[in-house]
Amino acid sequence: MAQDLEARVKELEAKVQELTDREVIRDLRYRYHEYVNEGKFADIATLFTEDGVLDFGHLGKATGKAELNTFFGNLPAGQSPQPGGSATPRGISFVKQFIHNHVIHLQGDQGSGFAYLEAKPIYKGESFLVAARYDDEYVKQNGQWKFKKMSLTPYFMVPLREGWAQEDRIKMGR
Repeated sequence: MAQDLEARVKELEAKVQELTDREVIRDLRYRYHEYVNEGKFADIATLFTEDGVLDFGHLGKATGKAELNTFFGNLPAGQSPQPGGSATPRGISFVKQFIHNHVIHLQGDQGSGFAYLEAKPIYKGESFLVAARYDDEYVKQNGQWKFKKMSLTPYFMVPLREGWAQEDRIKMGR
């Protein structure tokens, strides 16, 4: 009977750890979007491992915290473009992101996941509609979950006035 209780407690502890890890990974994904939406771009690299990889395809790539800081340092801080202000070198002067259906797969201290993105940026002075998918790799280092890799696959990035009912659905960042 004592062995059965010990086994049940160990199983319960493992399940609690898995649920805790999932919630911490969800929070990691949420922090990323909070930092983007609130213009806290200097904080984004802290969410990645030292050798973390960002692969946003045609929008750019970065490996390691220095490159991540450079990549996100080119985005605007603050909530909205200033009247008469110019866009950044990437052309984005405002952005708000919203994620959906965050799915997480865990394998011990590693994991993967994906989430769907809906974003509302201003690109080169024009309102855009964006839908995409984030694919992530996570790793737990020193008791903290971090992004090992974050990839973005766009479904469409089009001016609001045009919509996505067209053959060329990627018009941002090119």
